[in-house]
Amino acid sequence: MAPFSNCMQWYRNFLAALEFLTVLPIESGQDFRPHAMVPFFAAAGLVIGALVSLLDTLAGMVLPRMVAAVLDIILMVWLSGGLHLDGLADTADGLYGGSSRQKTLDIMKDSRLGAMGAIALVLCLATKWAALASLDHGRQLWLLLAPAYARGAVLFALAALPYCRPEGGTGSDFFNQRPRIYHHLGLAAVMAASALAGIQALAVNAGYLLLLWTILLYYRHRLGCITGDMLGALIEILETGLLLTACLGIGK
Repeated sequence: MAPFSNCMQWYRNFLAALEFLTVLPIESGQDFRPHAMVPFFAAAGLVIGALVSLLDTLAGMVLPRMVAAVLDIILMVWLSGGLHLDGLADTADGLYGGSSRQKTLDIMKDSRLGAMGAIALVLCLATKWAALASLDHGRQLWLLLAPAYARGAVLFALAALPYCRPEGGTGSDFFNQRPRIYHHLGLAAVMAASALAGIQALAVNAGYLLLLWTILLYYRHRLGCITGDMLGALIEILETGLLLTACLGIGK
């Protein structure tokens, strides 16, 4: 019975990740345990990607690609409840408006939207729309995989940087236990699946890893730590960057 029990627990952890990352009506039936759900972030991202890819396929039958791209983005935003976009806006306000570490963290905690946050939102959504409107080769595959890549990157962030707020905060529970190597298996499977895109996958994976490393290096240089908002910003930037890289035309 042990293997069956383990499979059921993994399934519940997956549902918990999906419950946390989306607005889908899912009840995992278990307590909030970030260390258990984080390894399934990439799998939850696949569910998001599958729904977006399905919408894109259906919309593409009757609508121009540019219009379908708008609907794709609307669905992405709705599925996540705007959680990561909110983090992106707060991060932009804090990192570009704070003259010191404490000032930066205080600005991030402020629920009001500042000028830099608004600019970051517009640029992110506009770039994502342009990428989706232009994406042709491997379109459905990258729509499926991009959300998984972005959410799987949280594991690297948790391993690379400490949490910024010693008093606790929205994302503090995720830092109670560091990710193990085997927790990256979900993201590894996603990266392996990208091989279906042929040589294009090499460029996309290289771009993904380079962008991930650059963002984490900037976070370390700027604050030496990370917050829940910064994790959300990481997800949005990586998702947009991956789709943009897929438009380069390599492997067509």
